Amino acid sequence: MNVTQLLRSPQTIRICIVEDDNLIRDGFALLINSTYGFKIANTYFRCEDAIKNIHSDSPDVVLMDIELPGMNGIEGIARIKKLRPKTNIIVVTVYENDELVFKALCAGAGGYLTKNMQPSRLLEAIRDIQEGGAPMSTNIARMVVASFQKNRNSPLTARETEVLELLSKGKSYTTIAEQLFVDKETIRTHIKNIYWKLEVHSKAEAIEKAIKERLI
Repeated sequence: MNVTQLLRSPQTIRICIVEDDNLIRDGFALLINSTYGFKIANTYFRCEDAIKNIHSDSPDVVLMDIELPGMNGIEGIARIKKLRPKTNIIVVTVYENDELVFKALCAGAGGYLTKNMQPSRLLEAIRDIQEGGAPMSTNIARMVVASFQKNRNSPLTARETEVLELLSKGKSYTTIAEQLFVDKETIRTHIKNIYWKLEVHSKAEAIEKAIKERLI
């Protein structure tokens, strides 16, 4: 069997990358294309272009960023899974907050990695998801496990829980607002709702009650 036949063999994993950072996108592509058993089907700056060519590219795996120009990665995941349900999608992003992780997984992502991983971890994750695994960065996996350990009957919304968790870590209103990409007034509203739902009157009381009742 010659090299061309090997590259076209059924064992070769075809991969598309959707990433708006040229350096990261080209770096991933170089790593993948230089590894036996892997082949880049295409790379894209925008979700819209990846979706348009999804059938002709026929990827086994899509590496998807979250924050993209135009359509975001979470909507892109949902659309790709609708068009090609058997295509596996791994989120590769800098974001680690609960809400984005769960939105991505609910949209159809089968894995979630952060960009500070070792290059070998990316290749391992692609193999893993093709074999039925659900590759996740260690901190993301901990977050998922922790969520299942929480009280599922919590009166708090996912965003209120996130705000309270950040408060419990000593974050200021300004820092929380910046981390969650909202204004400080929105955070104040969330905190008022948290106090009302938990029937408390201070941050200390809210955190104490949330920990005791496994809400965070």
